[in-house]
Amino acid sequence: MSSLNQKTNIFAYLDGANLHKGVQELGWHLDYARFRTWLKDKYKVSQVYLFIGLIPKYKTLYAFLQEAGYILVFKETTYDNNGKAKGNCDADLVLKVVCDFYENKINKAVLVTGDGDFAGLAQFLLKKGALRVVIAPDNRKCSILLKRTNAPITYLKELETILAINEKAPNKDKTLPGSFS
Repeated sequence: MSSLNQKTNIFAYLDGANLHKGVQELGWHLDYARFRTWLKDKYKVSQVYLFIGLIPKYKTLYAFLQEAGYILVFKETTYDNNGKAKGNCDADLVLKVVCDFYENKINKAVLVTGDGDFAGLAQFLLKKGALRVVIAPDNRKCSILLKRTNAPITYLKELETILAINEKAPNKDKTLPGSFS
């Protein structure tokens, strides 16, 4: 089968906490519906997996994200001594990407994170010719470990005008600001 006839399956894998906190530190709110469309248009992403901690009070946010086209992968949360929720999804995200690759579900992956814990995954995908791009919130917050992989990296900071919620007209674009913290 020629490469022109082969269907290219490109999936995106989002580190939800890293994405949310990274954009929040930039001082704006990501329009998740617009971001999903942008991933489809820019990188031809057909499926987007969003890895997040499960906190029952955010069920409205979860429903919104699913309606926007995200496949949510929940991690049970624990709480630290200060009552802060912790839902470390890193291992789950890595396992999902590797399984999808070896089960031939994907040809290319888009990783959305600035976390250096994913440098090994980025190197693996690069070596296999299966990494499309890493998308990180900001150059300053993107781990040097990810940068050293020489993976192509796009920074959301540069896309604020395209992907930010329009604060002047809240909910006009039918987005729901939410929190992953």
